[in-house]
Amino acid sequence: MPLRLDVKRKLSVRSDRVKCVDIHPNEPWILVTLFNGHAHIYNHETQQLVKTFEICNVPVRAGKFVVRKNWAIIGSDDMFVRIYNYNTLERLHQFEAHSDYIRSIAVHPTQSYILTSSDDMTIKLWDWDAKWALKQTFEGHIHYVMHIAINPKDNNTFASASLDRTVKVWQLGSSQPNFTLEGHEKGANCVDYYPGGDKPYLVSGGDDRRIKIWDYQNKTCVQTLEGHAQNISSVIFHPELPIILSGSEDGTIKLWHSNTYRLESTLNYGLERCWSIACLQGSNNVALGYDEGTMMIKLGREEPAMSMDASSGKIVWAKHCEIQQVNLKQLSSDQQLNDGEKVPLNVKELGSCEIYPQTLSHSPNGRFVVVCGDGEYIIYTALTLRNKSYGNAMEFVWSEDSSEYAIRDGNSVKIFKNFKEKKTFKPETGIDAIFGGHLFGVRSNSGLTFYDWETTSLIRRIEIAPKTIYWSQTGELVCIATEESYYILRYNSQAIVAASTNKDLVSEDGIEDAFDALSEISEVIKTGIWVGDCFIYTNSLNRINYYVGGEIVTVSHLDRVMYLLGYVSDENRLYLGDKDMSIVSFGLSRSVLEYQTAVMRKDFATADQVLPAIPNGQRTRVAHFLEKQGFRQQALAVTLDTEHKFELALHLENLQVCHELAVELDNEQKWLQLSDVATKQGDFSLVQECLTRAQSFGSLILLASASSDQQLMSTIGEQSRKAGQFNIAFLSSFVLGKLEQCLDILIENQRLPEAAFFARTYLPSQINRIVGLWRDKLKELNMERAAQTLANPTDYENLFPGFTDTKKTEQFLKQNKKNTSARNYPVQLPNWERNPIAEMKAAEENGQFSYIPIQSNQRITDDNEDNFDDANETSTQSTIKDLRFDDDDDKSLNDT
Repeated sequence: MPLRLDVKRKLSVRSDRVKCVDIHPNEPWILVTLFNGHAHIYNHETQQLVKTFEICNVPVRAGKFVVRKNWAIIGSDDMFVRIYNYNTLERLHQFEAHSDYIRSIAVHPTQSYILTSSDDMTIKLWDWDAKWALKQTFEGHIHYVMHIAINPKDNNTFASASLDRTVKVWQLGSSQPNFTLEGHEKGANCVDYYPGGDKPYLVSGGDDRRIKIWDYQNKTCVQTLEGHAQNISSVIFHPELPIILSGSEDGTIKLWHSNTYRLESTLNYGLERCWSIACLQGSNNVALGYDEGTMMIKLGREEPAMSMDASSGKIVWAKHCEIQQVNLKQLSSDQQLNDGEKVPLNVKELGSCEIYPQTLSHSPNGRFVVVCGDGEYIIYTALTLRNKSYGNAMEFVWSEDSSEYAIRDGNSVKIFKNFKEKKTFKPETGIDAIFGGHLFGVRSNSGLTFYDWETTSLIRRIEIAPKTIYWSQTGELVCIATEESYYILRYNSQAIVAASTNKDLVSEDGIEDAFDALSEISEVIKTGIWVGDCFIYTNSLNRINYYVGGEIVTVSHLDRVMYLLGYVSDENRLYLGDKDMSIVSFGLSRSVLEYQTAVMRKDFATADQVLPAIPNGQRTRVAHFLEKQGFRQQALAVTLDTEHKFELALHLENLQVCHELAVELDNEQKWLQLSDVATKQGDFSLVQECLTRAQSFGSLILLASASSDQQLMSTIGEQSRKAGQFNIAFLSSFVLGKLEQCLDILIENQRLPEAAFFARTYLPSQINRIVGLWRDKLKELNMERAAQTLANPTDYENLFPGFTDTKKTEQFLKQNKKNTSARNYPVQLPNWERNPIAEMKAAEENGQFSYIPIQSNQRITDDNEDNFDDANETSTQSTIKDLRFDDDDDKSLNDT
């Protein structure tokens, strides 16, 4: 299987000539050293230059991050090594390390050492914990030492490449090389160790334009790679992929397969000569340094080679060529799994694979595992990793029947049954990719074609270019994922049976009724699985969603890219893995999925049977799902959230349930909401209770007025006065005609000017008392002059013409107060057409009224307070006269 070396450009910046690049393992940074004497740090995610170091005026040929110290170590042509804190940009130390140009720096992975190599033909070991003391000098090369690399499998040994055409291997503690590898016809510029544990290999590149792979145990050259047109300046084993990368002065980067040594790809970005390549453990990112700038590319598939058999709980993955396994059922019962947290597992080594695994998948029954890569496939038994079958294949897919599978070899497809080839055929439209499952799928330039596994007869041709296809366990539903969206289709097996007897149902594109389109969703699927009729998937936004009957539910948001492995129904948990083979899980109730499936099918009998199995903690989520589908009555029966239940009952106008919940919640907002619904239904006794509990006195006044309920109006006045809502209390008393109470409310709130005007208008007998209170208040506020300028109508009656008539009218109206039935409204004389003073005088002349003088400061009690009278009946048509004051300090008032 050819390597899927998809190359994505992540950073491209122009600059002066780049001599060295290094990648930070934790931050999205690239360290770049330049020929002009500067060093830069770029953020490859934001494409921005984030830090700059002005080192010297000569070329800087070497630079490395020391992450555990927050350092950047720089070596330059002035023979100095300089150490900077890359957070503060402070230069911490510098020292002269060599007597000629410094070509390379290597940082020891565990100890406080760095190695430097130079044109002075030496390699030196420095210890930063010993104040950068020189610990050792390695001599043996007879020309410039261009590059050094520490062995990742043995940190006490390192290799060096020199223009003396040799590669030497050294050991810390010995100044002489362990051995020398000779084979380059010209100088060697670069060297690197193979990072895996299965091969004791070195790679080197030189001015002879050749790349050599060395076995440093046998001290022999095992392979020579040719293809570059100029000197090779950098060569490196990729730490994650079976790739050797080489950079040359011909401007190209070549990618070689590290197992087959086949040239996989050549990259040319037009930035002139390439001088440096850097990779990072655990990452597919590659940094490239050129004459005209820096590049960052990402190689290969992001999805790791891992697979899970949900029935046995076993997960198998490939790390390089090593196959490892974990068993979820070995988790102890007392281990609590939390959503999104790493699952603690014991990793078991199953063995080494003969090919580099690019994809790995279990058979549907979990008995076999197939590994694909390097143009080959191998089927192993899942239990012991015993080789069951193998062959050449670019792709491999399983049928839903584990004894059947298919491979793609070039433009032909081979179908196997019980590990024996059953049929070979070449689709007319060609093959770009194949897909397994209930039907056999082939993608070509013309779209997607489904075939029957048994007969390879055409089922249906669809004009769509799928990236992946996922079949449900029953074979009834299928998800077709493309680069931009996904489609959910229903497979109609009955249409296939009907077409087998009636050829008229078969067209050029197959059986038209074979599939029914259910949904098209504009989301990019990363990975997915079916659980029953629910399709669970991760999308490009790093969310776990599931699709059920047209509805999409979000399970969780992820903090990084994760890949779905499987769902264990016994545990109600969904398992995912990342590229570092860390396994996490999320709780997802199977009963919830079954319930939602039944609801979408409107099979409420089945849904009711499943409902008791749904955990209480999931009931509210299910109720929200029901509500979105428009099944509010069912949602009301399911939900356990009181707030949600109230909202549902409110929408359903179920007053009894709403009332019970409102009593339980005892929330003002809930009572007001219930009062609105009760008003619509005409249940005014419930409206009154709701508004009373909510203390919504304004609305209660409206209700009392509309229903002519004087008892309610009186109660509103009392309660609102106790609650400090004096405007409401005043209005209630005024509507009831309790004028004395209105006056008391104004006095109680120290609104004495308004009380005076109110008394002048409605209770002239009280004006003397109120003016006195007003004057006293002004005196308390040191407003003596203003107090003396107030004219009391009792003392200065000449200033208030008709004042005596108003007092008489007040008494006359009080004696003649009476209730009038609402049915007499059409014949009742409106208050604004009456003249109360004229009515009093006519009654006095006829002997029907006799005025009894009372003291002007005596309080009057309201008679017949229980009557619900129109307050306008007690109003007078007397107006408040203007008060005119002298500028003098005496109490005299000018007449007009």
